[in-house]
Amino acid sequence: MAVLLFLLLLPQNQRVYAAGEGNIDGGGGGFGNGSSTNKWVNGDDGVRVTIVSASDGSAASASVDLTNRSPSNIVIHFTKTCKTSYRAGASLTLNTEPYVCYRPNQALPTIISSSTGGSRIEQIKRYFTDEQVLRGICNYCGFDFNTLISGDYKLLIEPLAFVTFQGTRTAMTATEAALYDRLLGGTMRQKMPSLSHKNLPLSIFLETSDLGFPAWSGSRTERVSNESIISALGIGIVRFNEEVTPEVETVDYEYRVNTDVITAISVKGGQSDPDHPVNVTFQIDGASYTVENVYYPKDHEQLVWVKWHTPQIINITVTASGSGNPAKGTLVAKIVDLDGYDPPNPTADDRNDSYSAASAVTPSNTEKTSAHWSIWRPWWHEHWVEYPGSHSESCAEDCTSSHSTWKDEGWWEFDIDYYSASFSSSMSLTPDEKSPTASATTIKSGYGVNIEVSASASASDASAVTEPQTAVSYFPEFYYQTYWRLLDRTSSGMNATFQFKQNEYSTYNRQTHFTPIWMKDGSYTVYTYVIDCWTPDGMLCKNLTGSVNISGDLWKDWHIAPKK
Repeated sequence: MAVLLFLLLLPQNQRVYAAGEGNIDGGGGGFGNGSSTNKWVNGDDGVRVTIVSASDGSAASASVDLTNRSPSNIVIHFTKTCKTSYRAGASLTLNTEPYVCYRPNQALPTIISSSTGGSRIEQIKRYFTDEQVLRGICNYCGFDFNTLISGDYKLLIEPLAFVTFQGTRTAMTATEAALYDRLLGGTMRQKMPSLSHKNLPLSIFLETSDLGFPAWSGSRTERVSNESIISALGIGIVRFNEEVTPEVETVDYEYRVNTDVITAISVKGGQSDPDHPVNVTFQIDGASYTVENVYYPKDHEQLVWVKWHTPQIINITVTASGSGNPAKGTLVAKIVDLDGYDPPNPTADDRNDSYSAASAVTPSNTEKTSAHWSIWRPWWHEHWVEYPGSHSESCAEDCTSSHSTWKDEGWWEFDIDYYSASFSSSMSLTPDEKSPTASATTIKSGYGVNIEVSASASASDASAVTEPQTAVSYFPEFYYQTYWRLLDRTSSGMNATFQFKQNEYSTYNRQTHFTPIWMKDGSYTVYTYVIDCWTPDGMLCKNLTGSVNISGDLWKDWHIAPKK
């Protein structure tokens, strides 16, 4: 029997789902000493809830008071009015009719406390963003739940206290206490200041300004004025639909034809977690690529990418959708064909007397040899709360079991996983072996040169990176413009190699580039740009150069044989 009882008291696997974002903070301090005619008892608290317009804060429902107590002895209270209505000019009206309030099925957390915030505020936030609690509030207020969370409305929360003031049991919100004290000429502040002008108004206030009320930046532990209470304190707000309405940030890309590429965008806006996920769809050249369950915490963003193969110049439409309004972005992918710009056929009689070697400056394009990105990973932080129950009719009179129920009122936490990629490349330029008088580093002009480029990529997540795919070589005789050679990828994979394509003007079909016969003696430098190693953080690429020395021209290898 003892084992069975132990199992019954273990937490049950019940998760609470959030349906809003709490703009709530709080403070407090010591309560001081009361008297028989002016006192407050710990736990005599509650909240006034009102559904208001998200645009101007005007009341969209009746105001309802909620409490864990059953305050049947309330003599004085005020016509239920919310803080935004008081701000709009509603007057404080005493009411001596029977006081009406509701005791929610799910007990309220502690509202008024000497605590300066911390876990108490987190419990309040979780409570008033719990979907089942919000559905109950909608039932009390006579309001449709789906309408509440549509984004057009907010939930206004005001701390409420049941006090004995001047010997009379009184119910009042923080704002009403300040207005009442003003009406009485300061009597309440004189009689019970620790409650009316400290712990009640400081129990809940805004983290960030909203509905025209500022975030509280004053003391969290000292007594405050009526003016501060009326203008800024005793108010919490639950906002809906903001944490799952994403924003999309795009940049344009330039790709090469027939290439594996990665297109990445950033998504942010609110918080995306397994309860409220964001999905991102890329519309590319008539095909859809969807990345599901993109997660990120509030005030952060997440990189989202797809890998695809390029056909032509296209527009890419990106749609990020949560439970709120979807966000769209459009980026342009300019796709360039680098093939077909091979140099013209060199001849033995070519001349270029105007050529200036000093004007042939090797390019310096954008270079990126490392990439870094990250992915948010949510995990559920359990927080089990026991709710005491009552004895059931079938329970024996001497039963000692509390019949408690346990609820997991946890929340989503986020860890971040970091990824990286690195890229290296090298190049060698050598005389073609068909040059009969060449040395290891010197040739005569008019002969050919060979190239070999090696490019290596590595990544902590290889699936998020493409292999090196493109290398393009440019030549000094064209001032590194106009003509170039798109190299042939002779081995693929993460360790790729490139060489010149077979030269159509080569007698021996060599993979070579012929130097012009008019090239002056000195260093002959070929520039190569290695590109198209794509990552979520952009393209990895590197500038390379290789040189041979030119001394003389091929005519010096010719001679006239004498007649025999």
